[in-house]
Amino acid sequence: MTSEQQFNVAVVGATGAVGVKMLETLDQKNFPIKNLLLLSSKRSAGKEVEFQGRTYIVQEATPESFEGVDIALFSAGGSVSKALAPEAVKRGAVVVDNTSAYRMDPDVPLVVPEVNEEDIAKHNGIIANPNCSTIQMVAALKPVQDLFGLSRVLVSTYQAVSGAGNEAVEELREQSQALLNGEAVKAELLPVSGAEKHYPIAFNALPQIDVFQDNGYTFEEMKMINETKKIMHDDAIQVAATCVRLPFFTSHAESVYVEVDKEGVTAAELKEAISQAAGVVLEDDPANQVYPTPLSASGKSEVFVGRIRKDLDNEKGFHLWVVSDNLLKGAAWNSVQIAESLVKNNWLTK
Repeated sequence: MTSEQQFNVAVVGATGAVGVKMLETLDQKNFPIKNLLLLSSKRSAGKEVEFQGRTYIVQEATPESFEGVDIALFSAGGSVSKALAPEAVKRGAVVVDNTSAYRMDPDVPLVVPEVNEEDIAKHNGIIANPNCSTIQMVAALKPVQDLFGLSRVLVSTYQAVSGAGNEAVEELREQSQALLNGEAVKAELLPVSGAEKHYPIAFNALPQIDVFQDNGYTFEEMKMINETKKIMHDDAIQVAATCVRLPFFTSHAESVYVEVDKEGVTAAELKEAISQAAGVVLEDDPANQVYPTPLSASGKSEVFVGRIRKDLDNEKGFHLWVVSDNLLKGAAWNSVQIAESLVKNNWLTK
């Protein structure tokens, strides 16, 4: 991206898994940065981070940190966003928040640029970045909704451990090595760090991501359900989700079943629609075993879709396989895309 104007940018949570990817993405996309401010918790303050050949010292995030900041990218946890995002807005910054703190706030746009970029213009200082699993799914389903209508979505996710942070990645490494060595396995983090019980993730599958709600769904599943309706501007879409953590490092995969409104739609028509969608790559050639995988999607910013086929019993039903790098399109790249849109469309100033 190029721009004659440059902007003061803050990254909050700069040393975390997503924060690191945000910096990489800002560099790769040549975002027009005048001054860069790296912020974190008190625990991580003082660390050194390299960016575009310069060494930056990470500072503790305080309300005063945001004086003079134009765009603040937040990825330091919901409590930090709740406390500091309004302070940043008070001081003139526009916040792109990668936590769940504001996603369902009716006054905060929840945005995937390929799906509902125009909602960014409605911001009051804060724009929410959706859940990683939601982002890739709605990006794949937007062309289906536009061309054929969409009445129902059933999704089962296969999510990488990096979605739970750097500590979860390290726990998978340690547990895998221990099991391969015939040693005892320590489980201290997953499925939820604050829960009473922890289960090993290595060579395992955990059907719990985040805490259970009273209705039997996890918070992660409810995020996908509610966020999909908000982003796609349709509360009538029936959505259900089962979210599962699997023992690989990067990229989330999803098995998605959809029901369209239009009669007589073919799998070929669905493939053609998805192949033309912005930010989406069709990888669907079963005769040659071509389909996306978490490994093949890792490090790439697009959403990959394959295994598109018609349901055998429901004339309006279709199945899709959707894969994307959860740290890039699922977090860092989507956030930077929102920032690019703010600049491109002159939406920074209300």
